Amino acid sequence: MKRVLVLHGVNLNMFGRRNARHYGTCTLAEIDRALVDLAAVLGVHVETYQTNKEGDMVERIHAALDDGTDAIVINPGAWTHYSYALRDALEMLSIPVVEVHMSHIDAREPFRQQSVLAPVVQGRISGFGMQSYLLGLRAALSLVAPDETSP
Repeated sequence: MKRVLVLHGVNLNMFGRRNARHYGTCTLAEIDRALVDLAAVLGVHVETYQTNKEGDMVERIHAALDDGTDAIVINPGAWTHYSYALRDALEMLSIPVVEVHMSHIDAREPFRQQSVLAPVVQGRISGFGMQSYLLGLRAALSLVAPDETSP
């Protein structure tokens, strides 16, 4: 069974309480449930992880080097724009990484339009609310197992 790690970055534990115009009203728990439900349909295992501590996120990415993770979906939150530590950790991986964002970051403030992770991920999905995560899961899986993304 394929294993996909979904990483939620800084402040994302506050979904449901953040600016609804950009992030909608769903909570992180609801996003995680939707991911697990889709994973069951697709026949894959999903693990989710959230932290507000950059070093802890780096450590979890390092663990993915050896724990059987087949792909990563990551919403780094604000770390997207400045975390070279996350960029360097992701660059070490030989598995696909898909960057996702709930809001349409390219239509927001100029600083939000820059991703320091872009050069080391396979692609980015943004602007679809919770669906960004579900699309990201399908995209990541399609990079490791194309026949498992159709349901």
